[in-house]
Amino acid sequence: MRYTRGMSEARDDDFAALYARYAALPEGTKAEIVAGEIRLLPRPRPRHVRSASVLGAKLLRAYGWDSDDGPGGWVILDEPELRLADEIRAPDLAGWRLERYDEPEDNPIELVPDWICEVLSPTTARSDRSEKMPLFARCGVKHLWIIDPSMKTLEVYRREGPNWVVVSSHGEDDDVAPEPFDAVPFDLGALWRLPGR
Repeated sequence: MRYTRGMSEARDDDFAALYARYAALPEGTKAEIVAGEIRLLPRPRPRHVRSASVLGAKLLRAYGWDSDDGPGGWVILDEPELRLADEIRAPDLAGWRLERYDEPEDNPIELVPDWICEVLSPTTARSDRSEKMPLFARCGVKHLWIIDPSMKTLEVYRREGPNWVVVSSHGEDDDVAPEPFDAVPFDLGALWRLPGR
């Protein structure tokens, strides 16, 4: 009797070969695996990086696992390399409730985050909305934030079944406490203000 490989084994082998090519990219290359291809990405603009960095700092201060300024209980990472289905994605920020998080030795992280935040830029906004949002919902992410530094807005989504539902929208200088980080409000305007202003 001759053994025939199943489709899932062949797909796993194909992904492993593709991931090996992805992992061999020069250090510092920003890329993702999308629809069976390696997609090189531009480095984000300073405004994008600043918004993501300020938000990450605010959330870590209140919700990080070693927080003294809030309820804690979360692991929040910048640009983690996630395997979601047969794709590799690196959202701007992702968070896991501490009781669920088990840190792997190496990339990619296969544990689906409880929360993801994408900061839109002109080169990634379409992909963030048309590709990543459906992928995140299919894979079981519970909460999603979309930040637009150009419009100075925050959109908050909750997954209900296979769909994203808009929970709230915020803008400019609002004091916000959006789910799932609703215990400690923060100044949304800090994400847009230039340093020292």
